[in-house]
Amino acid sequence: MYGASYAEIMEDSPSLARERERAAFDRAIDLMKRADAPDAPAEARSEAVSFVQRLWSLLIDDLAKPENELAVQLRADLISIGLWNMSQTDQIMRGDASSFESLIYINTMIRDGLR
Repeated sequence: MYGASYAEIMEDSPSLARERERAAFDRAIDLMKRADAPDAPAEARSEAVSFVQRLWSLLIDDLAKPENELAVQLRADLISIGLWNMSQTDQIMRGDASSFESLIYINTMIRDGLR
């Protein structure tokens, strides 16, 4: 999931692709939960933000490609969710937001939808 395009992942097999996507979301959720702890160091917050931004950047990139086989409306909805994730993580890094709670919730819903 990290460096391959969505099409390359789908070539392996749809179930393997979903497993890789779930693993990436699991990692993002785990990092955000650790970063959301009251005693979390700044490095944990930075690592979580960086990972979430890279994940959604890759997903948005693949979703925007015309050869992506997902339905157009679903792709648009996921891109919107991805942009929201990027905005929220930017707010956390600037100090305009302090909690990962909404990000954890939304990314958990997306991950669970991959089953």
